[in-house]
This record gives sequence, structure tokens and C-alpha cells, in this order.
Amino acid sequence: MSEQFVVPEELGGARADAGLAKMMDISRSAAALLIAEGNVKVSANTVGKSAKLIAGSVLEVTVPERRDPLEVVEEVVEGLNILLDDDDFVVIDKPVGVAAHPSPGWVGPTVVGGLAGAGYRISTSGAPERAGIVHRLDVGTSGVMIVAKSEHAYTVLKRAFKERTVDKVYHAVVQGLPDPLEGTIDAPIGRHPGHDWRFAVIEDGRPSVTHYEVLEAYGKATLVEIHLETGRTHQIRVHFSALRHPCAGDLTYGRTRVWLPTWD
Repeated sequence: MSEQFVVPEELGGARADAGLAKMMDISRSAAALLIAEGNVKVSANTVGKSAKLIAGSVLEVTVPERRDPLEVVEEVVEGLNILLDDDDFVVIDKPVGVAAHPSPGWVGPTVVGGLAGAGYRISTSGAPERAGIVHRLDVGTSGVMIVAKSEHAYTVLKRAFKERTVDKVYHAVVQGLPDPLEGTIDAPIGRHPGHDWRFAVIEDGRPSVTHYEVLEAYGKATLVEIHLETGRTHQIRVHFSALRHPCAGDLTYGRTRVWLPTWD
């Protein structure tokens, strides 16, 4: 099946994979795969994933038939490390580029697929494609996840996350230096009024509260520790963008390139 997409003014100059993802409302990895397979062309010329889009140009996209997007596929997921293996649950270190579970538009690796490939039996509670998943981390976020193995653990853990009795800590590198060095961002978040694939701080949005503390400053970028009272979609990225200190490397809420420190 072939589709055509006219590049809007706002995506002119964007990388092809990032722009295509937004136009088709799919993950960036899925867009990159379409491009890598030669399925995206402009005037019969194949587009590279890092090519810059030109506003007004027409992208011709061939979408190949795929397997059921909600099918759990056993696979080996590199970097998916087991931190704790209990009779009732397993704690993992999820790497960037891995989704929690299968979903429409996502064709990359998943936590449930990786655990199945490693021989783990997880809870069957919940929807089949997300069985055992009691909380999620975004594809672009790395960090610790806990996955239920028993049905009892699923019930207990799901309730704990719903009632927000779990303390979740995040670390992010943001542009510039937030002032004050420690504070709270209390600003409602909702769908961006002009871009339905983005979120923004808006007056009638859902209550959203982010607590942060600067851990180390590097001049053009800062490492912050973050605690969330609420768990809105893209909350950290939206709040720090509204604070004029967007997450470094975030192409959706902050496009400026900054120098990033290196750690041993």
C-alpha cells in the first residue's frame, strides 16, 4: 500500500525519520525502518533517514504488510539486563529503543518479547500484548522496570502504581541551568492545541506536578534529579521545555543542539 504525505511548513528542515514519524503518527524507529527498507521516496528518489525534509515536498511512502502489531514475539533484546529475579516478579534495566509492550506503529523490540525470549513466564493478567506490565517507560527512556510473574503480584503491583505509593526517581540532562536549582513545576498538561501529536502546558490541561533538583552543572547542560507527583504523557519533557530548559537532544520539545558531558 502506498500513501503520499505533503511536508508541512513546521517540519521543513527536520530529519526525515523524525518528520515522517510525526506525519504518520508512528514511532521514530518505525519511520526509520520504512526509510531503511527504501520505502520512502521523493520524486522517485529514495530518502535517507538523516536527510532534511523540504516543506511542500511530497513523500511517497510504501507501507509493507506487517505481522499483527500486538503479537508478542520472542526475541533476544540486547541490553535488557535482569537486576532481580523473584518468584513473583522480575526487575529489569530497560535500555533506550525498547518499548514496554507491542503496540500499533511499533516494530522494534519490547520488554515482554525480550523476557519471553529469555525464557521467563510472566503474568497473564491484563491485555495479552502487555501481560505482566504494571507500569511503562517511554521507548526513548532507559531505566528500571518491574514486571509481574504471578497473578497475585500483578494485582498488588498494579494497585501500588495506580495509588502512587511507588516512589519513582528520574534523571535527565537539560539545556542550560534551571533557576532556582531546586524547585517544583506545577503546570497543567494537555494536548497541544495546534499539534495533536504533542503535549503542552495549557490552562485546561490535567494537573501535573514535577519536583526537580540540580545534581551537577556543566555550563551548557545540567544533570537533574526528578520526582513526579503525576505521570502525564511526556511530563518531564513538556515541563522542562516550558521552563525553557528542554531535555538535551529532544527533537520534539527542544531542537537546539548543546554540548553534552561525558561520563566514565
